[in-house]
Amino acid sequence: MAVVLVTGGAGYVGSHACKALAAAGYRPVVYDNLGTGHRDLVRWGPLEEGDLLDADRLDAVLAAYKPQAVLHFAALSVVGDSVREPERYQRNNVEGSLALIAAMERHGVGRIIFSSTAAVYGVPANLPITEDTPKAPINPYGQTKLAIEQALAASNLAWTALRYFNAAGADPEGEVGEHHAPESHLIPIVLHVALGLRPSISIFGNDYDTPDGTCVRDYIHVSDLADAHVRALRRLEGGGGSRAFNLGTGQGTSVQQIVDLVRATTGHAIPVERAPRRAGDPPLLVCSNAAAQEALGWRPLRDAATQVADAWRWHRTRFGA
Repeated sequence: MAVVLVTGGAGYVGSHACKALAAAGYRPVVYDNLGTGHRDLVRWGPLEEGDLLDADRLDAVLAAYKPQAVLHFAALSVVGDSVREPERYQRNNVEGSLALIAAMERHGVGRIIFSSTAAVYGVPANLPITEDTPKAPINPYGQTKLAIEQALAASNLAWTALRYFNAAGADPEGEVGEHHAPESHLIPIVLHVALGLRPSISIFGNDYDTPDGTCVRDYIHVSDLADAHVRALRRLEGGGGSRAFNLGTGQGTSVQQIVDLVRATTGHAIPVERAPRRAGDPPLLVCSNAAAQEALGWRPLRDAATQVADAWRWHRTRFGA
């Protein structure tokens, strides 16, 4: 059975990718320092605790398992934190990734699928966003992800960068889901209100040039993301060239629409607090996923209503509601 090292595999998207890898016949080996990940989300292969900046530990794991490829999720990912602590994000995300690339080259591991982000585009002038849209990140988090893409392009590795839009939802079978501390993603925050863990949801700005005045984003189900990672790996195994792909549905959903979906799904009133716009929030971000559809044979299968329903099922189990 082919071994794949999954850095950050105890986290949200990484754990779903491990399930998809196992279903596709791979053996996922998770390498995670558990700084933000969860031990109980590692279910489809061994967990090796370690940090990317610990060269000896990383070398030992690569030597022991001899993976044929790496799926690289390990990163800090809270935009606001990156603004407050840019040096920490530089060290963890960029220096950690450079250490991983060097270790892969030392051990002859030639393929990597990199968890990138739509944040590399910043505030685009035109929509939908394609892979050729100029890269102009407006926060240190996006800057670190772009720097890693550039490092991969300069390496000797065969690589694919998958630029997620707004990851959402949970495993439809309920085995893994989204659990950040603190939580920064919209759907789980609104679900926390339904669970009584928060009193209300704040909507930042309701006067944008969008149909209902709230920001519109492209929400993509985490299981659809996981499927794309397996397809990207198989493409590299088949000799496909290195490049980046957008991963989104190509459809926008507003903040208000998400709140309304949660109300309909949970039966909870979801009190809303109106707040001023946040600096740097674009009104509308929607991608073109045509390249991923063509090159990977990938299709997003689960819409926003399904994302909310799957997330609600998992949150009720996880938080005891």
